[in-house]
Amino acid sequence: IDIYSLHVDCRVTSRFAHTVIISRIVNRANESQEATFEVELPKTAFITNFSMSIDGKVYPGIIKEKAAAQKEYDTAVSRGQSAGLVKYVAILSKAAPALLLGSLFGWGQIDVHIFEPQGIRFLETDSTFMTNELTEALTKVQNETKAHILFKPTVGQQKVNPELDETLLNGDFVVRYDVKREATAGDIQIVNGYFVHYFAPSEMPVFPKNVIFVIDRSGSMSGRKIEQTRDALLKILQDLRPEDHFSFITFNSKVAEWKSSLLPATEENVASAAAFVQTLSARGGTDISGALLRAVSVLDQAESLPERSVSMVILLTDGQPTSGERNVEVIQENIQKAIDGKYALFCLGFGFDVSYKFLEKMALSNGGIARRIYEKADAALQLQDFYQEVATPILTKIEMQYPENAIEGLTKSNFKLFFEGSEIVVSGKINNGLDLLPVEIKAQSHTSDLTLKEEANVKEKEKIFQDQRYIFGNFIERLWAYLTIQQLLEKAISAPEEDQKALEAKALELSLEYSFVTPLTSMVVTKPGDQQQGELANKPTEAG
Repeated sequence: IDIYSLHVDCRVTSRFAHTVIISRIVNRANESQEATFEVELPKTAFITNFSMSIDGKVYPGIIKEKAAAQKEYDTAVSRGQSAGLVKYVAILSKAAPALLLGSLFGWGQIDVHIFEPQGIRFLETDSTFMTNELTEALTKVQNETKAHILFKPTVGQQKVNPELDETLLNGDFVVRYDVKREATAGDIQIVNGYFVHYFAPSEMPVFPKNVIFVIDRSGSMSGRKIEQTRDALLKILQDLRPEDHFSFITFNSKVAEWKSSLLPATEENVASAAAFVQTLSARGGTDISGALLRAVSVLDQAESLPERSVSMVILLTDGQPTSGERNVEVIQENIQKAIDGKYALFCLGFGFDVSYKFLEKMALSNGGIARRIYEKADAALQLQDFYQEVATPILTKIEMQYPENAIEGLTKSNFKLFFEGSEIVVSGKINNGLDLLPVEIKAQSHTSDLTLKEEANVKEKEKIFQDQRYIFGNFIERLWAYLTIQQLLEKAISAPEEDQKALEAKALELSLEYSFVTPLTSMVVTKPGDQQQGELANKPTEAG
């Protein structure tokens, strides 16, 4: 089976990216073969369509509840019909259109269109394989609000050597951009009665942070994992600010503290910590509970910390709890009780032997997030990238306030922490008859309490996108559905069982209505007739 063309079309409006990948393959054998089509996507992305074109006829996918779709797919497979599987793979990355390449294509291109009404502040492309010849195949056009990137290499430009069929296109192609931001209450956009509110303040004072790194050094971390962890921690130490305080707790069957209290990130203390990190080795069991409780205790007993500061615990582990308390529900309950809303807990799961569902529930219950670190050559870089996301807290206790009884289906509007470089997105449906949409934002910065106000003229905002029609008219409604599904699934993770079922039922209803492949749905494609083919598009959960 050969891939003879690949066309990627990505259209971005107001941070909402709609990407279409068209891959053409041919089976040159004299018998049926199975083809697997894998696409790496951001964790929060949803598949909305998967279609097959066979002999010039297109067979679209149908979104169904996961069990029903699987049953239809299994029936097709059991009849001996050919089948393919689209897999969802989550990666740790910034929010930017990206493509992982690795084949020689007779025809192929990457086509990216961007429209940002706020204005585009910067635009850049990056890749791990670019040469002088390939640069000639790349064009970029940009004005105040729009940009177009086209990468269309010839077969000759793709080759490592003119005499060989080996390709240069082996790696990532990334487009990065940001919008212009002002010191206001953000940007409000309205289309067809739905609004989206983007808030990303810039040039704010940074909170000092108090961070404890809780590092798994059990036997399963031996070899490449502990080496990559050491490499990442050494670089992270260099990124600490002088006003930050930090410490390390390591654990296997036993829990060990680097120091008995947090230390300021002076040059001397950072050098001492780097020497300690170099000595980390892996052996023994995994006492996650004991290590986290010790970290909370160190923060509770800390003295001389900055008055307005942000405290957090960052856990890195690759396994299940095998020492100390082993019942994950008891661990979750004990950690939540100990933290009691005072600190944020971030959990990083290294590889696929870890219980990711356990880590995710524990993080979400304590004001943080969980991420999976993939066992690849760039695992150290994944760790560093995650740290950069949480390294610069600039706001706490953020409340996005909208007029009561004027908005339906409002997405999450209260946030515990905001980090520089990220963005808060709130969406909802405006009741008919509202001419002005007032917004008030309250938050705490390092130096003061903050109140920002904004008022959007509904008709004027609607007109902007009616004039542009740059991608598709209902994209804000789909963005609202996307955010709502994400947040329902997130709430379900840490909810009691009876509430979990209700949240998942609502998420399923929206997934089916808006044709999103989520952890609750699948997309099945069948070709009618005797030679029926079944294709199943799945988005597996991270749980493991």
